[in-house]
Amino acid sequence: MIKLTIVAGARPNFMKIAPLIHQLQKKQEEGKAISFRLVHTGQHYDKNLSDTFFEELKIPKPDANLMVGGGTQAEQTAGIMIGFEKELAENPSDLVIVVGDVTSTMACSIVAKKANVKVAHIEAGIRSFDLTMPEEINRMVTDSITDYFFTTSSYANENLKKAGIEDDCIFFVGNIMIDSLVKNLERIEKPSFFDELQTSDKKYLVLTMHRPANVDNKENLERYLDNITSFAKDFTIVFPIHPRTKPIVEAIGKHYPNLEIVEPQPYLKFIYLLKNAAGVITDSGGITEEATYLHIPCITLRENTERPETCVLGSNVLVGNDFKALEENIKKITENNWKKVQIPELWDGQTANRIVDILFDLPL
Repeated sequence: MIKLTIVAGARPNFMKIAPLIHQLQKKQEEGKAISFRLVHTGQHYDKNLSDTFFEELKIPKPDANLMVGGGTQAEQTAGIMIGFEKELAENPSDLVIVVGDVTSTMACSIVAKKANVKVAHIEAGIRSFDLTMPEEINRMVTDSITDYFFTTSSYANENLKKAGIEDDCIFFVGNIMIDSLVKNLERIEKPSFFDELQTSDKKYLVLTMHRPANVDNKENLERYLDNITSFAKDFTIVFPIHPRTKPIVEAIGKHYPNLEIVEPQPYLKFIYLLKNAAGVITDSGGITEEATYLHIPCITLRENTERPETCVLGSNVLVGNDFKALEENIKKITENNWKKVQIPELWDGQTANRIVDILFDLPL
């Protein structure tokens, strides 16, 4: 019997673990000797950013919730490590599976390795090469101690090889978050507020902002909002506001006539907004992948990306804080003049199948 421990901690993780769990459940129904425990670290503690994803994506309730909650990077990391060390001691595992690049990913990898438990990292090898991003440090630390690397792109493969990772530990399987997107496209739901907006399909933009560099400084965030609302003045801008961003926007205290601030959206409702938008302006990495698959124009408010395939092949364009480039690209969206989009290799909805097949062949 192979015993797995699957770790999830924050919103992006849930879309990545759902297809994996569904595929593992299928193998169990076929009589395969494999079991898993789902551990939720509680890193995201807002219900709209956490609980609803288990319900929507048909993920079983976690076997354990470490309930770490908020705090500084160090406080969260320490809390997760203390809780996960106890979890792993009480429930031995052959392999700990971590996904993405959140604090939980790094913290649980360290605990597992110190307990002499092997680690598999789904979405390994992606790099922004920007050490001001907490996520980049999480990626680097996790991949430095990981045993098995499941990658989304050739870029990720090359990053790992340059770091000295042996080829037989790297598995190019595709993008597991696209599995969730493909499976749920027919289930997306119109948000209750949508019909009240003074807009229609392809006549609005979606805006998301949560990165510290963009939102923690009040003047910086205000400048972004001033320019975005001005450049897209003929479009409604739907802004599902992250808990981190909300108090800063409230402190700015401005009313923008074409900016509709709404609560964080459950997955199925957010994908509805994204799929029917003229475009999206974001500082998220995952949204650039979803937008690429859906062929939705995407402007990223960052100087770099750990997902270069979304720019080279996909629908993504980096503008950072270059407001001239922001204006030019918003104009391209509003004039329906975006670049041609290709979906990257193996972003086909079958990544979880490939991962689970490989798990049975690993020397655990």
